[in-house]
Amino acid sequence: MGSIKVSAILLAAGLSQRMGEDKLLLAYQGKPLLQCVVDMLAGLPVYEKIIVTTESRLRKIDLPPGVQRVVNPDPEAGQSGSVRLGVENSAGTHFFFLAADQPQLTSFVLLPLLSAAEANPEMIIFPAINGKPCSPTLFPSFFRKKLLALSGDKGGRELRNAFPEMCYAVEPEFPEFFLDIDSKENYEELLRMEEDQYDK
Repeated sequence: MGSIKVSAILLAAGLSQRMGEDKLLLAYQGKPLLQCVVDMLAGLPVYEKIIVTTESRLRKIDLPPGVQRVVNPDPEAGQSGSVRLGVENSAGTHFFFLAADQPQLTSFVLLPLLSAAEANPEMIIFPAINGKPCSPTLFPSFFRKKLLALSGDKGGRELRNAFPEMCYAVEPEFPEFFLDIDSKENYEELLRMEEDQYDK
């Protein structure tokens, strides 16, 4: 990007307990969900790219060149630990937090968010589908200390809700690409969408 330096931080240390198995290692397009998101991260036109994850997951994926690895040794402590590690290891002016359970995201569908950040460098930028905010979310450097002060399983959503006057929502042109895999039903929907793409 131009006048801002975006640190894209992929949060991939969550325990994924709700599905009874590690959802980030479920297969999609012939590889783990996490690999799909990591490959997308590698192609983002940003200042730096960081993945915060566990040692065990790092052993299950191929990390592309240019993606910095940060190991979260205590994922049980909640999402805030990964957020803090990502911010502490970043050198950018903006923090773009990506979720590891959105395997259909592409650089193309994220470009409007990065463009919005370029045009509104003091704002929190995020997609909103039918008025409902979703991931990923981009924070300006104003929030660095506040992000580092998060605790427990609290992520950027808490800050977004606390500063509505600093929020800028972008309605995605392709909302289906922002599907997150939170349940087995979501995963089955993802596989159906994949089958429909092959049938066309």
